[in-house]
Amino acid sequence: METEKMMTAEQIDDRDLSEQIKNVTKESHIRAETTELMLSFQRGQVTLSQFKLLLCSLYEIYQALEEAMDRNSDHPSVAPIYFPAELARLESIKKDLEYFYGQDWKEKIAVPAATKRYCHRLRQIGLENPELLVAHAYTRYLGDLSGGQVLGRIAQKSMGLKTSDGLSFFAFPGVSSPNLFKQLYRSRMNCLELTEEQRNGVLEEAVQAFEFNIQVFEDLQKMLRVTENRRSVDSTATHSLRMPGTLISSSPLIRLILGLFVALATVSAGIYAL
Repeated sequence: METEKMMTAEQIDDRDLSEQIKNVTKESHIRAETTELMLSFQRGQVTLSQFKLLLCSLYEIYQALEEAMDRNSDHPSVAPIYFPAELARLESIKKDLEYFYGQDWKEKIAVPAATKRYCHRLRQIGLENPELLVAHAYTRYLGDLSGGQVLGRIAQKSMGLKTSDGLSFFAFPGVSSPNLFKQLYRSRMNCLELTEEQRNGVLEEAVQAFEFNIQVFEDLQKMLRVTENRRSVDSTATHSLRMPGTLISSSPLIRLILGLFVALATVSAGIYAL
């Protein structure tokens, strides 16, 4: 094991694309890990509501990414890092969504604007600059592979799930050794024949990939807060209307005021959600 570590360290070259991506995204990586959503995972406090909303966005993101990767599977910059059997996530996410939402899960998906922007970018470069897919594939796939097993256990424990049902996203059955596979993936990346302009484009896109993910995480938390606030308002209003007492039951004026309050609160919540 120690020999393997030493060999790996000796093989690292600052000119390697994987190392360059790691260096230029260092700050963005830290910011992504300190978003509220990711901190919930790290603290073992991820909620079912958080995870379900995250899955919805992951479905849209991976649908866009994997469509672009499949379309460009023969492209010289994509073919060497095209591992659908080992890395594809879309079918796993579908399985998880069906577990949590039921067979009509497609009708229940809700994603924030940041997710739609991310997907638009993936489809755009898939058509116009396929070599830039390298940045997104590296950021998403290797990130998920690196943290998959740990995050899966954290999610299962914090959400109180008795089995691994609903957590297929975190499992990579086609990868027997994540560490060895990541070495293979990075070596394939480092051997890509890119012009200086293309290499700089990939590095810039890697930074953008992290920014897209950060924006998605932040928007998901905003969505969750709006949903929770709306439920709280509805619950409070309903409870108030059901309070026992002769004053509420006998006074048409008070009933009218409470009715107006509920209507205004509902309208306000709807505007905030937009």
